[in-house]
Amino acid sequence: MKKNYISNSSESSRMFRNPLLESLSKVHFSVPLIIYIPVILFFAYKALFAEEVSTLFFAGFFLLGILLWTVTEYFLHRYIFHFVPSSSWGLRLHFIFHGVHHDYPRDAKRLVMPPSASIPLAVGFYFLFDLVFSKAQLFSFFPGFVTGYLIYDMMHYAMHHYNFKSSLMKRVKQHHMLHHYSDPTKGYGVSSKLWDEIFRSDFIRK
Repeated sequence: MKKNYISNSSESSRMFRNPLLESLSKVHFSVPLIIYIPVILFFAYKALFAEEVSTLFFAGFFLLGILLWTVTEYFLHRYIFHFVPSSSWGLRLHFIFHGVHHDYPRDAKRLVMPPSASIPLAVGFYFLFDLVFSKAQLFSFFPGFVTGYLIYDMMHYAMHHYNFKSSLMKRVKQHHMLHHYSDPTKGYGVSSKLWDEIFRSDFIRK
């Protein structure tokens, strides 16, 4: 991503000449809610009524799913989205995936993950977790993981377009704004700065 250019425009810059590719790179912030809330409800139903797990069992694995999402979010952001290759085609790919967001951080259509990226990732994670968990565990864990993703997406959108009144949310927003406007090599956690503190990528407080 370009180091010295940050646009304050909320307009969407064009990335692709092809209209289909261009449309796939943009999404309204409500689309992930429309797609994934039914997914969460479906798996919760499967866990509680098909597998007949207890409420405590479901809640435990659901919360574990949210927690694992936060560390997944951190590592995806730090090591995948911020990996800068040396080849020209690699740099172009990097710009499409994440560089454009750093150059145009207020672009309202590129603040949540488009379904063209989130659905393959969700399917891939589901089958990965299927190798580890039993059906009862998976059906309790996966809706928590997806809930964590939705919290991340909605918080990310709000941080760029909403003025928080809560002192807690102001601190969370400040953490992400420092990542954008001060030092993009720190502050990789969006929904939580827990892993920045653990892995020493938090900002130094004066």
